[in-house]
Amino acid sequence: MNERWIAGRMAHIDASGIRKAFEMARAMKDPINLSIGMPNFDVDEPVKQAAYEAIRDGFNQYSVTQGVAELRAKLQARVDEAHGQPDRQVIVTSGTAGALMLAMLATVEPGDQVIVFDPYFVMYNHQVTMAGGETVLIDTYPDFRIRAEAVAAAITPRTKAVIVNSPVNPTGVVATAEELQALAELCREKGVLLISDEVYQAFCYDRPFRSPADWNEDVLVVDGFSKTYGMTGWRLGFAHGPSRLIQEMTKLQQFSFICAPTPLQVAAVHALDQDLTGHIEAYRRKRDLVVEGLAGLYDLPRPEGAFYAFPRAPWGTASEFCAEAARRELLIIPGNVFSRRDTHFRISYAVADDVLKRGLDVLRDLAERGA
Repeated sequence: MNERWIAGRMAHIDASGIRKAFEMARAMKDPINLSIGMPNFDVDEPVKQAAYEAIRDGFNQYSVTQGVAELRAKLQARVDEAHGQPDRQVIVTSGTAGALMLAMLATVEPGDQVIVFDPYFVMYNHQVTMAGGETVLIDTYPDFRIRAEAVAAAITPRTKAVIVNSPVNPTGVVATAEELQALAELCREKGVLLISDEVYQAFCYDRPFRSPADWNEDVLVVDGFSKTYGMTGWRLGFAHGPSRLIQEMTKLQQFSFICAPTPLQVAAVHALDQDLTGHIEAYRRKRDLVVEGLAGLYDLPRPEGAFYAFPRAPWGTASEFCAEAARRELLIIPGNVFSRRDTHFRISYAVADDVLKRGLDVLRDLAERGA
């Protein structure tokens, strides 16, 4: 093959370290898989039934690009109730990842800078690269808090956007209202777009969820159904923000994803009525198992949301520690997948209790015995 066919940008995009864990799991006999950020509950039965019926009833063609009218209207009503901003519009997308990609391509030009907090979700910097931009990382170690003064110091004339994620993947930290307000007001003052990834907003355990859109009407929010309703494979997301930006994202969706899967959009109308209390309480309890199980052995900033914990490796680099864990059939993700640092590792506790307890047993043993 002629190497000239491959675009130069591909040299700056690595294969996902999380996907590598999928491959490792397949090669193991009885893996303790705490690596994948995927809900361990299934789609609610009435929602499945709605999907079957939508397919049977012929909802199998393209929808309008913005999304099925009933779903969009229901989302719009929720957004209006939460924010009360007359210019805020909704678009249904092919996953939250699709919403982020549309946002990057609609706003970032070659040479633009996008500020991202470190540790970060693995997709952010690569999507910035695909749009021709440059990622500027702001270190949040050791407590993973957002500090507006650090953002202010990083803003330059080339800064186009800031991406914030709360609850955070990979740390599980939930930003406070004060942190988000300061960030939202700073971005408004500086004329910088704030993109808020709120895909885990349903899973907050110690403090109420707040969106920076509460203080800045120009915030673009990306969200989705995957984590909240256990439908990662359905590829349904949505975004809401200033109407002009949503219109530009809609234009891009016409020439890329076209639309989100139509019958699944129809079914998702019913998902919005689902009571999530049981799932949220189950993950709160799993979070507590992790915190209690690692107490005294690991430096672990308390995870307050999502379904992740991000402890510091008790010896060696995180990569070395995770390699030793894998030799004991435990799959966890080293921090350098999410960060410039290789000091911490990510646990996903979105697993059955018995799997989580086996994993915690291995982690305690690793900490007590060393390498």
